[in-house]
Amino acid sequence: MIKYVPEMTNVVLEEIPDRLTLAIDISNCTGLCEGCHSPFLRRDVGVELTPEAIDSLIAGNFGINCFLFLGEGNDHAALMSAANYVRRAYPSLALGLYSGRESVEEDVWELFDYVKIGPFRPSCGPLNKTTTNQRLYHVLRNPDGTRTADDITARFWHRGIEASSSQS
Repeated sequence: MIKYVPEMTNVVLEEIPDRLTLAIDISNCTGLCEGCHSPFLRRDVGVELTPEAIDSLIAGNFGINCFLFLGEGNDHAALMSAANYVRRAYPSLALGLYSGRESVEEDVWELFDYVKIGPFRPSCGPLNKTTTNQRLYHVLRNPDGTRTADDITARFWHRGIEASSSQS
């Protein structure tokens, strides 16, 4: 089971370039990032992210074109099940995952359109700093069935502002 925190659910512009994104904070985070902006998400808080909850969230946020999981929780199968539900029920939505891990499983690359990897390190900074250790990839599906993961992290660097929401 994965849980999300309804009070932290927001429509955002800055997390995924060129997307109006519904950002869902997932609890039971297994990461121990120094300087984490939401350490309470390491605990078992929030409510279960069911298909009904997903439907309600999407229906209540007209105009979104991306659904973003901010974190993975501690149940990979449940995360993938929820993401697969979004993919099947809302095929026009892009699907994103912010992981704090150094790498993710192959099934993540196969399912998601955007994947952010790397734990937040205060000495490196968030995505909008050229010194960041984190990377955001746009996963493209090619007509021949192969896929390409383009590193689009540099798209954040022109902004010249501190993006605290990009710290995960």
